Amino acid sequence: MDQTAETTAGERGITRDTVVGSQKPLHRFVNGEPRCVGIVVLFFGCGELLMGIPLVSNYTINSTAMYIPFWLGALFVISGNLSIYTESHPSKKMVTVCLSMYVVTLFGIFIALCYRLYIVITLSFGHFVFHPSYERNWISTRSLHALIHTTEGLLLALSLFVSVLLLFLSCRARAALKSTKTQVIVQHRLSPRE
Repeated sequence: MDQTAETTAGERGITRDTVVGSQKPLHRFVNGEPRCVGIVVLFFGCGELLMGIPLVSNYTINSTAMYIPFWLGALFVISGNLSIYTESHPSKKMVTVCLSMYVVTLFGIFIALCYRLYIVITLSFGHFVFHPSYERNWISTRSLHALIHTTEGLLLALSLFVSVLLLFLSCRARAALKSTKTQVIVQHRLSPRE
């Protein structure tokens, strides 16, 4: 926050000293463009949510068994929105909230990656869980498994990409919070004589 103090003194004229409290360490976070990265994370969160909807109606093994597309998509959307807001209104508290949300989201990505790797490996080697209605038509079953395999692989790749973005933002937020010293700038201005 800006703190201003004015003093008047001097024989020839009036001088005005202004003390402005600077939050220079927060600029380390803001210089990392959290708004742009937050928009990307927000879009990936919306994509994760939207791709989870058709996966729910399938009877084969997929990541909706643990509702991964829904809670991971929600974590992406929340992290993206916090990043966008924090660039507009930077404060130490908001950067701390962002950092904690990034850590929670990265933990969620780790859980999702483990389960999705299991699904991709399971679908790759042909160990399918069949539903009785799919056993009659082998070709539609194979194309359904190929579609789910591709979707899970795409969501796996997107989660990896978002984890890199969140690691970058986490490092920037940590660097901004590391320095707790508030720097003070004193501006000395001579006002014109009246």
